[in-house]
This record gives sequence, structure tokens and C-alpha cells, in this order.
Amino acid sequence: MSANINISNLKKKIKLIIFDIACINLAIVMSFFIIYEGDIPRNLSDNFFMLCLIFTLISIPIYYIFHLYNSLWKYASLDEFIKIVLACISAPIVIYLCLLLWWDFRIRIGVFFLYSFFCMLLIGGHRLSYRIFKRIRIVYNNGDKDYKRVMIVGAGEAGAIVIRELKNHPEMGLKPVAVIDDDKAKHKSKILGVPVYGGRESIQKIAKQKGIDEIIIAIPSAPKREIKEIFNECKKTTCKLKILPGVYELIDGKVTINHIRDVQIEDLLGREPVKVDLEEISQYLKGQVVLVTGGGGSIGSELCRQVARFEPKQLLILDIYENNAYMLHQELLRRYPYLDQRVLIASVRDRARMEAIFDKYRPDVVFHAAAHKHVPLMESNPTEAIKNNVFGTLNVAECAHKYGTKRFVLISTDKAVNPTNVMGATKRIAEMIIQALDAHSKTEFVAVRFGNVLGSDGSVLPIFKKQIEEGGPVTVTHPEIKRYFMTIPEAVQLVIQAGAMAKGGEIFVLDMGEPVKILDLARDLIRLSGFEPDVDIKIEFTGLRPGEKLCEELLMAEESLTATKHEKIFVCKPVFTDLDALKKELEKLKSVIMGSDEELIASIEQIVPTYRPLQKHAV
Repeated sequence: MSANINISNLKKKIKLIIFDIACINLAIVMSFFIIYEGDIPRNLSDNFFMLCLIFTLISIPIYYIFHLYNSLWKYASLDEFIKIVLACISAPIVIYLCLLLWWDFRIRIGVFFLYSFFCMLLIGGHRLSYRIFKRIRIVYNNGDKDYKRVMIVGAGEAGAIVIRELKNHPEMGLKPVAVIDDDKAKHKSKILGVPVYGGRESIQKIAKQKGIDEIIIAIPSAPKREIKEIFNECKKTTCKLKILPGVYELIDGKVTINHIRDVQIEDLLGREPVKVDLEEISQYLKGQVVLVTGGGGSIGSELCRQVARFEPKQLLILDIYENNAYMLHQELLRRYPYLDQRVLIASVRDRARMEAIFDKYRPDVVFHAAAHKHVPLMESNPTEAIKNNVFGTLNVAECAHKYGTKRFVLISTDKAVNPTNVMGATKRIAEMIIQALDAHSKTEFVAVRFGNVLGSDGSVLPIFKKQIEEGGPVTVTHPEIKRYFMTIPEAVQLVIQAGAMAKGGEIFVLDMGEPVKILDLARDLIRLSGFEPDVDIKIEFTGLRPGEKLCEELLMAEESLTATKHEKIFVCKPVFTDLDALKKELEKLKSVIMGSDEELIASIEQIVPTYRPLQKHAV
């Protein structure tokens, strides 16, 4: 297959060279004829064949140097035209110098100017005719085709590229008919033949007037907050929305039609992409043995992916569920074939197994993401929440202290603040464990506290998507319920960054922007799926679930927040360091772990004074 492609390319280059030779010689004849008015001097006419040979043998290599035989001329643009101009100027200059210095031919300077002009005309015209014939063929073949009418938001360079790409790919069935931009200087002008009608406030009006089917937001440099504001205008229409990702997502910095994708709910959080200090992160992960508990889960697996980038000495993926861990292992093998990774199937509840793992591998850094996290399920199963979130954390943390781990990072949650449910209360106890241990250990124990993660297993987003696929209804517990949200990569990058900043005992709190109404999230997701909320897809309210708050908090009353050098990470200092007192309470909790739910809840309340259970618990 590759050999066939190379032969085909070689044939195309040979055809272009043959055509250029003909153009060069025609340009020579016309130039001499015009400059000498048909009366060419004897010394030149006798050597005319030699002159044609010299012109040709010098011009063709120069054209090759300027890549005139490597471009795809059916996609030719201004860059290719500039190459033609430069090549056609350079060739006669070199020819003139060669004739003067080596062969002592005296030719009027006007010959070289005309030769350059005619070469530009003939060779450039031939190359650009590819585009002309392609456009004629598109119009002829697709004149009656039903196109979807497209509005482009953004009259900058990216918008122009999108318009050009759509015109060059008629097979997509998308026809750009309107451009929107807030720059008033661009209004009533045209970009590649497409008129700019007005600013974002006119999106709804123009969409209706021009019968727009799709809107493409093409402002890759725009802040997230601006994208959200534009979306709010776009959702007043019934158009399908697409977006050109931000510059930070375009790896090579180039825009193609393949980069245009559907708008995702993550685009509408109104928060700028997280920036991390790669050098600082690399210093504490590179060449280290890194253990990630719960490594097969949503957060754990993303932690493993991002840690792998920093060339750890060894990556340990610990999880009790083998399928997810295996799939992650295979993914990392493909992406990082030289990474030393181990998959450890184990439960953090099993102290003996944790001891064996720490004794064998001696991890330098531990990210503890293993936990039960679903609030309603843990309300019904408090015993399991305590075993996993409390005593599982205690096992891993004490092993880290015993076997000389340098840093231990606990993944916590905003639900640990003034908890009203078992899951939040057990995560608060986990925070207390690492804070108390830190005061007695060389290991730097820290926790990172954040809210809901979009797209994580069992989170609201995949549930809504499934409900929409099934035709609804989309279920929301309460019309006023709000949550803080982050994307998985955002949360994990900040977790790793917080680990780099750890001094010991801190709880890092991530800036999650403004809390988002779950009802607004549901409506936006329905619109992004091409439906109208409460018309095509119904929204039903089901009532708050056991232990569920209307709005989560990120800080307890006694905790004070301090800024760090990272604008999205804040820190609150330890408020609990009495390890002996905590261990006594944990022993009491362990003694009643197989008792009644009432005994368990009472014991948790003794450890976490801010715990206020909202509802009775079922077995």
C-alpha cells in the first residue's frame, strides 16, 4: 500500500516538472520576443537552445527547494502562492548571476523581469487551477444537495479556517451562511464570502432569519466564562451546537475539521483550564515508586494516567475490582510501553495484605483514592462505609508511616464538611486519621478536598445521559439542589499539584468555581442532546435522598482558609492532632461495627461532632 502511494506521488511530481519545463521555455521565448521586439541579437539566437537549457536546469532545482512539488495543490492557499512568487523571483536572480559570472552572456535586465512574471502567471495559474476546478466540480456535483445551514461564532482566524474547511469538505453537508462576532468593526463585512451579521446578542434573531441548523463556536482563545455566556445565547435557539476546542486542547496548534466537536457540559462550567507547575510535580514523582489505591476507579485511573507522564520508577495500581484495573493496565502498556507498572488486586481493608505490599514495594508516594462514595448506598450500608473509608484508610496510612513513605495524599470530599450522611462522616474521620498521624510521622500526610466530578462512575452526568437516551424522564432530586463540579482531569491535576506543595497535615481545598444548579445542568444536557427540556424530555423531581444536602460546603466553621501559590488551591491547617484520643474512639467504633445501625451512628457522632444525620438508616 505504501509503495503504491509513493509511486503515485512520484508520478504526480514528474508530471508537474514536465509541465514546469514547458512553462519555463514558453516564458523564455515570450520574454526575449517582447524585450527585443522580435529582433534577438545573433550571439543570443545562436545560443538560444543553450540559454533555454541553462534557465531550465537552474529554475527546476530552485522550485524544488521552495517545495513546489510537495504541496497538495487542491488545498492551495496564500502560503502556497507566496512560495510560487518567491521561487519565480529567486530563479531569474540566480540565472542572471550565473550568466554574468560564468558564461559572460549579456542579456537585457528586462528579460529576467518578464521571465519572472510569466513564470508566476503560467506556473501559479496551473497550480491554482486545481482549486478553481475543484470548486466548479463541487458546485456542479452538489448544487442540489440539501445542506445544513451553519452559523459560525467568531470572525477571527479560527472562524475563517472553519469556513474554509467546511467549503473544502462538502461531503459533510454543512454550508456556512452567517458569522457572528462582538467586534463591531467586522460587522457588515465578509469572511471568505460569508457575511458577518452582528454580535452575540443577535444570535437568536439571525438564526431564525437565516434558517440556521447548526452553530459552531470557533473562538479557541476565549475564556471558559465567555463560552458559557455565548452558549446561554445559543440555547435560546433550537440549533445543534458544536465547538472548536480551546487552544490548550489543540496539541499541534492547528485547526482542522476533525477538531470540531459537539459542545459538552464540561465546556459550560465557566472555569478556566487548570495550569500546573510541571517542574514541581516532576521533582516529587520522577524516579519514585508511586502507589495509587482505588487505581481502577474514575479518579484513581486518571491519577495513574497522569502520574505515568512523569516517569515514576514504578507505578503500583491497587484495586479490588480486577476488570477496571486490567483495562487500565492495558491502556498504559500501549501509551507508556517502558513504564514499570504492577497491578495489585487487593482490598485496603485487609491489613495483612497491605503490610505485605508496603514491605515488598516500599512506595515513596501514595495516592489514596480507594473509598465507597455513593451517599444513598452508604446510608443503607453504614458498616461497609466504615470498613472501607475509615479502617481501610487507617490500614494504608499506618503502613505508609511504618514503611517510610515520603508523601501520602488522601482524596477527600466536600461532603466531609459538617456531614449529614455516613459517607461524608467516614471521609471526615479519614481526614482526622491522616492529620493525627502526620503529627507523629516523618511521612507528609495531606488530604485534598473537592466536590462532584463530572463523568465519574455513578455521578449525575452519566445517569442523565442514560435517561436522555431512554427518552426520559430526567430525574432531579430537588429544584434548588446545587453542587460544585470539576472535570476528572482538572481534579486529578490539582490533586497531584497539591501533593507537590505538601508540608504535612494540611487539607487542600480546590477552587471549584460557583456551585451549579443540578436542574440547570439537566436542562443544558438535554439541549446539548438536541432536545427541548420539558417538551421532548420531561424533568421529574424525586425528593432529596437520605443524607443529601441542598448545597455542600468546603470548610468547617473552625477551619481557616489560606491561599497558596497556586490560584486554584487553598489550604486549611490541622484542627485535629490527638492520635491517642482518636485511636480510642476508633477502637470503640470497631467494637460496635457488627452491632445495630443506631450504635454505629452514635459512635460516629462521638468522633465527628459536626456530623448531623438527617434520616434514620436502614439495614
